[in-house]
Amino acid sequence: MAVLQRLGEHRASVVNPLHPRDPALADWFGGGATASGESVTPTTAMQERAIGLESGDLRLEAVVGSPGDSESPLPGVVICHPHPLGGGDMNNNLVLALYQSLVESGCVALRFNFRGVGNSEGSHSEGKEEPKDAEAALTALKQQEGVDENRLGMAGYSFGTGVILRSLTRYTGVRAFALFSPPVRYLDSPGIEEDARPKLFVCGDRDHAVPIQSLEERLKDLGSTAESRVVAGADHFWQGREVEAVQHAVQFFARTLND
Repeated sequence: MAVLQRLGEHRASVVNPLHPRDPALADWFGGGATASGESVTPTTAMQERAIGLESGDLRLEAVVGSPGDSESPLPGVVICHPHPLGGGDMNNNLVLALYQSLVESGCVALRFNFRGVGNSEGSHSEGKEEPKDAEAALTALKQQEGVDENRLGMAGYSFGTGVILRSLTRYTGVRAFALFSPPVRYLDSPGIEEDARPKLFVCGDRDHAVPIQSLEERLKDLGSTAESRVVAGADHFWQGREVEAVQHAVQFFARTLND
C-alpha cells in the first residue's frame, strides 16, 4: 500500500536552452544526495550539449547533461515537461531544477521539447502523439556515451506525467518513474495496475489541479509499486519550492536505479 508522507506546470523561464545554474538554488545544486538523503559533493562539473531527436519525421530539440568523465556507465533519466499551452517547455522551473540536481547526483539527464514547442518541429496534439516524442527521447538517451541502458528512469511534470502514464508499455527498459503534480485521471490509464515498476508521485498540498485525497485513494490501488510525497505549502507551479520537490526524486532514483 502506498504510504503518503507529509513533509508546479509553470510559465516557461525565458532562458537559453543551455541554462546556467540558478543562484537561488545553489545550496542544493552544490551537491547531490544518496539514497539515505546524505549530501554528496560532486567531483566533476556538469557538461551539457544540445542534440536533435527523431520522432517519426519530426526533429525535436533536446539538451543532455552529464557529470563529466566517469570510469563506469551512469544511470540516465528522461524528463518530460508540463503543458505547452500553459507555457511549459524544457526550460520550466521544475524541469531545470530536477535536471540539474540529477546531473549533480551522478546521473545523465535529458530534457527535451515536445512537438510544436520551442524549436521542435510539428504541432501540439494534446497528448495523442507526444508519447512518440518521449519514446524518441528515451531512445536517444540509451545511445548517449556513458549511459547504462539497464539503469534508466523517466520523470514527468503534470502534462508530462500524463504522457508517461498513458503509454507505460512504450517505455521498455525504464526501471522507475518519478511523477510530479500527476493529473489523477491518468491513474486510470490502461495497464498501470499491472505495471510493477516503482513509481514516485510528488505533489503539493495546495495544488488546485491534484486533489490530495483523490490521489491518495487511487494510489492505494497500486499497492507497493507506488509511493508518494506531499510538499506542504506547494501549489501546482512549484515556485520557490523546487528544491523540496526534486530532492525526493533524486533520492528515489538513487535507490531504484543503483541497486
